[in-house]
Amino acid sequence: MKKSFLVMISLLLLLLSACSAGTKDNQTSTKKNSGANQKVQKVTLMLDWYPNAVHSLLYVAKEKGYFKEQGLDVDIKMPADTNDPLKLVAANQVDMAISYQPEVLVARSENIPVQSFAALVRHPLNQLLVPSNGPIKSPKDLAGKTIGYPSIPLDEAIVQTMVKSAGGDPQKIKMVDVGWDLIPAMATKKTDALIGGYINHEKLLLDKEKHPMRALNPKEYGVPDYYELVLVGSEKELKAKPDVFKKFMAAIRKGQQYVQQNPKDGLAILLKNEDKSTPLDKGVETKSLQILLPLMDAKDKAFGYQDPQTWTNVAKWLEDSIVVKTTINPKDAFVNF
Repeated sequence: MKKSFLVMISLLLLLLSACSAGTKDNQTSTKKNSGANQKVQKVTLMLDWYPNAVHSLLYVAKEKGYFKEQGLDVDIKMPADTNDPLKLVAANQVDMAISYQPEVLVARSENIPVQSFAALVRHPLNQLLVPSNGPIKSPKDLAGKTIGYPSIPLDEAIVQTMVKSAGGDPQKIKMVDVGWDLIPAMATKKTDALIGGYINHEKLLLDKEKHPMRALNPKEYGVPDYYELVLVGSEKELKAKPDVFKKFMAAIRKGQQYVQQNPKDGLAILLKNEDKSTPLDKGVETKSLQILLPLMDAKDKAFGYQDPQTWTNVAKWLEDSIVVKTTINPKDAFVNF
C-alpha cells in the first residue's frame, strides 16, 4: 500500500512538472510571437550639421534604447549641405530633420510644406561676435565697420535690426561674405565682427585660440527671442503619421532628461558617435553643453513645447524686415506633440 501510494505521488509530480513546462513553453512562445509581431517603424532623421553637443539627447535615446522602447529604428544622418535638411523633408526624402525656426517660416512663405514639431534650442545661439577687448560695446558702434557673415539674408536682417534698435545707422555698416570661414576671418582681423557664428561653437573656438570674443544677443536689440533649432517634418507626414512623431518625442524627452541629469555620460555617448571627418574637441563640447542645457529647458512645459506667441513674433519680424515677401500664418507653421 505504501509502495503504491509512493508510485501515485511520483506520477502526479511528473504530470505537474510536464504541465508546468508546457505552460512555460507556451508563455515563451507567446512572448516570442509578440516580439516578432511588433512592427518596428524605420525613421530617418537628418541633423542640421555634423554631430555636436546639441545632438547628445538623440544619441543617448538611440544607445539607451529609448527609441527601441517606442518601436522606432532611427537612422541619424549628417547633411552634405546645411540647406539639405528642409529640402529633403519637404521632398519626403527623410522623415524629419533639425532646422531653424525663421527658416521654417521662410520656407512656408515660398509654399514649401514643412512644419516644426518641437523646439530643441529655445533661444538664439547665432549672436553678433566682436573682440572682447575692442571698441565695439553695442551694435551702434559698428558704424564704418565690416561684419563677416555666410551670405545668409536672415543674418543681414538680424544685424540691421540690432543696429537700428541700438540707435545706429544700418547704412553705415559693411557686410562681407566670408562663407563659412568665420573663424579665420576674425582670427586674421579680416572683419571687425561676425554674425552667423554660434556662442556654443565659434565663440568657444575663438576664445580657445586666444581671440576672446564678446557676444551681443539679438534678443536684446530688437530681434524677437526665436527658437534657434527646431525639429521639422513634412506637413503631409505629420498629419498622416502623428503617432510616429509622438513616439519620437517620447524617446528624446527621455534622452534629454538623461543628459540633464548625467551631462558627462551623455556627452561621452555623443563623442563615441562623432563623425570622423569632423572630430570633436572634448573641452569645447563640454563647455558647449553647459551653455546649451539651460537654453533647451522648457521650464514648466514638456521638452520641445512651442509657444504660439513666439511663432507670431518671429513671423511679424520677418515680414517687417522684408525677409519674406508674403504674409505668413504662423499657426500653420508648427504643431505640438
